[in-house]
Amino acid sequence: MRFTKLHGSGNDFIIVDARGGERDWSKLAVAICDRHLGAGADGLLTVLPSSTAQLRMGLYNADGSEAELSGNGMRCFVKYAVERGLAAPRDGALTIETLAGPITAQATIEDGRVTSVRVDMGAPRFGPQEIPVAIEAQAPLLDVPLDVDGARLSVACVSMGNPHAVLFQDEPVDRYPLATIGPQVEHHAVFPARVNFEVARVLARDRIEVRTWERGVGETLACGTGACAVAVAARLRGLVDGRVQLAERGGTLLLEWDGAGPVYLSGPAVEVYEGEWLDAEP
Repeated sequence: MRFTKLHGSGNDFIIVDARGGERDWSKLAVAICDRHLGAGADGLLTVLPSSTAQLRMGLYNADGSEAELSGNGMRCFVKYAVERGLAAPRDGALTIETLAGPITAQATIEDGRVTSVRVDMGAPRFGPQEIPVAIEAQAPLLDVPLDVDGARLSVACVSMGNPHAVLFQDEPVDRYPLATIGPQVEHHAVFPARVNFEVARVLARDRIEVRTWERGVGETLACGTGACAVAVAARLRGLVDGRVQLAERGGTLLLEWDGAGPVYLSGPAVEVYEGEWLDAEP
């Protein structure tokens, strides 16, 4: 089976053209994403046909769980599809079907190569049932209390098609014990579908630094939907304006949000290599 590895700001993915047949994609994700025994990645993306869009993107985390959407994954998916002639931009944009709904992306193409992608990530959702969060409260949920590891955290909760909890702090994010606290927040009882956890520090009204613990993956070098959630939560708290650069460990992403409509995510997409996966399945 042929595969390609790409990354968006260090958030890396294995992409497989899955239009030729079905297989156990969850099982494959666990094997191929293993960083010691496999190709190594945060997730597996499958290219599938769609009756409502140009293509459909399947997304499986490194633990085999299926996820709704990845902003960094979408940029990689668009690069893969355009450069291999699987889909062509229409009026400069592509529409891709996901579990979170249809996503529109604009590709910047230079000498036949996609160098960056601007993704319409859709409008954020704030209701407890939409995220979901197992509490009764009025939206938006900007100060949800969590008791974790003997401490009380106050997080902002946002859905970008998948659930996010954002913790703002004054200390540099590199000092935060994410490896210890991240899994406890991910599996906290208040989040029935688990949650992605971001730790953020606002540096200026147009700049934020952030680290992410991704549901089903662990800490990643970047998270597109997480970056969107952080920018939205920061603006709702009055900390930033409508155009923000988010510095993550794998690079910097540009976020745009007018406070009411869709969130736009822009950043690079890089192909690492192609390979062949040898296993017992056809």
